[in-house]
Amino acid sequence: MKAFNSVLRGYGTTVFEVFSLLAREHDAINLGQGFPDEDGPADLIEAAAAALGTHPNQYPPMMGLSELRQAVAGHDRRFYGIDADWQRQVLVTCGATEALASALFALIEPGDEVVLFEPLYDSYIPIVRRAGGIPRLVRLAPPDWRLDAGALAAAFSARTKLVLLNTPMNPAAKVFTRAELEAIAALLAAHDAYAVCDEVYEHLVFGPHAHVPLMTLPGMAKRCVRIASAGKSFSMTGWKVGYVTAAPELLAPIAKAHQFLTFTIAPNLQRAVALGLTKERAYFDGLAKTQAGKRDRLARGLRAIGFEVLETQGTYFLTAGFKGLGFNGDDVSFCRHLTETAKVTALPVSAFYEGGGVDGYVRFCFCKRDAVLDEAVARLEHHFGGAGGG
Repeated sequence: MKAFNSVLRGYGTTVFEVFSLLAREHDAINLGQGFPDEDGPADLIEAAAAALGTHPNQYPPMMGLSELRQAVAGHDRRFYGIDADWQRQVLVTCGATEALASALFALIEPGDEVVLFEPLYDSYIPIVRRAGGIPRLVRLAPPDWRLDAGALAAAFSARTKLVLLNTPMNPAAKVFTRAELEAIAALLAAHDAYAVCDEVYEHLVFGPHAHVPLMTLPGMAKRCVRIASAGKSFSMTGWKVGYVTAAPELLAPIAKAHQFLTFTIAPNLQRAVALGLTKERAYFDGLAKTQAGKRDRLARGLRAIGFEVLETQGTYFLTAGFKGLGFNGDDVSFCRHLTETAKVTALPVSAFYEGGGVDGYVRFCFCKRDAVLDEAVARLEHHFGGAGGG
């Protein structure tokens, strides 16, 4: 038989699915995959349900419902001072991953180079390569996740088309500083390149850190594609409602890619998300405060066991080193060991690097009920205190 697509056939099943299946097989507490175990605001759920009976359930406009696009523009203006025309600069997508795919398919020509920062979300490189792009990786490594200015500059060339920037960053839980963003902006301007900015964790940033969209820096509004997500901002990851803000000349080709991927998104969910984006700042501050509390709760427990817990500046995720626990294998075998014997699942940080070379760290997700986090810690305490670390 003729071969299938040469890019996609080289990839296995995503690490999220592999370890989630293993967690189910061993009845483990799954702190690997990043989704809350409780739904978000009840008024949004009620609005989505009500809209099914009070509004049409047919195809909404390809660009998204006007009320949601207006809400996106209003949200961005309120939080960041971004002055976007909702009719020409806002697009609604089927989650942030579709937004990323639409942006990358629209902006990349075969042979274009794309600068990415690893560790990175595992869909980035397959989409870049499927679009014909050539990844140029800039490595940030634990424990400090420092961005090396020399490595950053060396990744750019005359063939650089764009940067794919994720801040707050999954899985590193790093929030890029203004100085780091200014360095990226200077290189974008010097090389006449664009930036696709994955900012889905924008409201999951913990003090004293603050999220600064690259789009807000001088000269960057015309170069940046800003992507955000209702799933993360409202703890409804299954809704898959994302939104893109970009200059009209950037958004136009992205919308063309979008129309041939998903075309549109469930109208009742769009109406509910529009309501959510108008919530008072207190809601978003409360979301971050709640998750910071969960971060601290899990971190205390892991440190007491002997893990090296790294700083978590944002996102749902906490990185912990395990070499002090006496385990002799790599991070993949450690995560498998935890799942099978301690009945707690984490993810190996090495899975978020294209070239390997990073070991000794795992990623835990803390956006779970306190009782679940406490039980996970209790299982780990029992395992390493009594059963041994192997």
